[in-house]
Amino acid sequence: MYIELSIVIPVFNEEAIVADSVAGLLDRLAPVSGSFEILLAENGSTDGTLEAILDLERRHPEIQHLELGEPNYGAALKAGIRAARGTYVICDEIDLCDTRFYKRAMQLLRTDEADMVIGSKLAPGSADERPWLRHLATQVLNGMLRASLGFKGTDTHGLKAFWRERLLPVLDDCIVDRNLFASEFVIRAERGGLRVCELPVRVVEKRQPTINLLERVPRALANLSKLVWQIRVREGLLDHRPGPPRPPG
Repeated sequence: MYIELSIVIPVFNEEAIVADSVAGLLDRLAPVSGSFEILLAENGSTDGTLEAILDLERRHPEIQHLELGEPNYGAALKAGIRAARGTYVICDEIDLCDTRFYKRAMQLLRTDEADMVIGSKLAPGSADERPWLRHLATQVLNGMLRASLGFKGTDTHGLKAFWRERLLPVLDDCIVDRNLFASEFVIRAERGGLRVCELPVRVVEKRQPTINLLERVPRALANLSKLVWQIRVREGLLDHRPGPPRPPG
């Protein structure tokens, strides 16, 4: 059966909102695509999230679930993208499910105006209504990505839509996981010459984050250092290796 659109959503300790969020998303998807699947990548939840997902899967044939043994946002996204069967993939968050972004992004993909579309919380026209500390953290991270890796956009984390087959080689090149995987995925697409564009989005936090912001910082810095070493040093050296000698004459 042909599937046009796969929606990949990592889920960790979201028992309180997962059923309502997915039900609401299902109600709004008909105008977006007539052929879709929702992949819920549960990763290491310690509450009733998995049971709620299994109940959704039993009641809705469009829903599939994946299980990862530990909390790992990046690994959950990677597994979902690999398992996706759609021509296009949208990576979303369980507390967003912004079908307005879906419609605009799908128009750009279907008309082949972009290979990847980012829903940016910092682009002109966006509205980031999360607590100020989380907004500041997004600004700082993206500033660091621009300074250290030459990132040209305004945001890497959150909503993104793309042609699956065109982005699979980029996925294979990614070396970090957890939250910084989303940034590496976008940056490698950009560096690889793919057409990456941004759409402004409105973000409203529906609940407290399931992972504390301060817990993310050491891991994010460690992964950023690893990524800078890989791209700037190792791959940079390969990019500047001398070519074969020219024949005389």
